Amino acid sequence: MLAARRLDGWTKWFLITTVATSVTGFFFPFHGFTPAHGVGIISLLLLAVAIYARYPRQLAGHWRWIYVVTAVIVLYLNVFVGVVQAFLKVPALNAMAPTQTESPFKLAQLVVLALFAVLAIIAAIRFRPEQVPTA
Repeated sequence: MLAARRLDGWTKWFLITTVATSVTGFFFPFHGFTPAHGVGIISLLLLAVAIYARYPRQLAGHWRWIYVVTAVIVLYLNVFVGVVQAFLKVPALNAMAPTQTESPFKLAQLVVLALFAVLAIIAAIRFRPEQVPTA
C-alpha cells in the first residue's frame, strides 16, 4: 500500500493468516476474559471490515481508505502482541520490564504505535485507485 500497488496474492495471504492467528487464540484454555481476548475480538471485527472492503466492495470509493486503515490497524495489533510476547519471552527484554508496566515496555509500544500511525497516513494517501489509460 505504501508503494501504491495492490499485491493481491500477498493481501490474501495476510488476511487469511491474520484471521487464523486471531481465531486460534480463542482455542487456548479459557480462564476468564483477558486483554488478549479483547485484542482478538477487535482484530476479528476489523478484519471483517477489511475483507468486506477488499472483496465485496472491491476497494471502490471510500472503501479504499477504510481497507487501508483497518488493515494497518490489524497489522499493528499483531505487532503489539508480538512486542508483549517479546517482553515476556526474551530474557533481556523481560529483565528490563518484568511486569510490562516499566518504561522500556511503554516506550517500545509507543514507538510501534507512532510508526504505525505514520504508516497508516502515508498508505491512505498513496494507495489510490489504478488509473485507467485514456486513448
